[in-house]
Amino acid sequence: MNIDAFEALADPTRRRIVATLRGGEQQVNDIVRQAGIHQSGVSRHLRILHESGFVSVRPEGQRRLYTLRPEPFRAIDGWLEDYRRLWEERLDRFANAIEPQGKGGKAASKEESE
Repeated sequence: MNIDAFEALADPTRRRIVATLRGGEQQVNDIVRQAGIHQSGVSRHLRILHESGFVSVRPEGQRRLYTLRPEPFRAIDGWLEDYRRLWEERLDRFANAIEPQGKGGKAASKEESE
């Protein structure tokens, strides 16, 4: 299965699992308990998150421990950076356009003339 980062995180259950794993490495039973999802669902979603690169798995005896990987989150942040910069510039221009002109501007001179 080839799934991109946004498809992987589009599912609310997978986002809940990711939020659970933000606390650090965990085994499936801990994720089941914290996320409130059945084990079969957690296992299926962990497989998708693993295949898409969001989680890594480390066997420890009979347990399998899951943890978040930073690389896909960095890639998403890099993709978003261009849009973040674009919107910050637009919002800065908008803020400058709606700010009062200052003491010598239109709003001040109108009040002074009354």
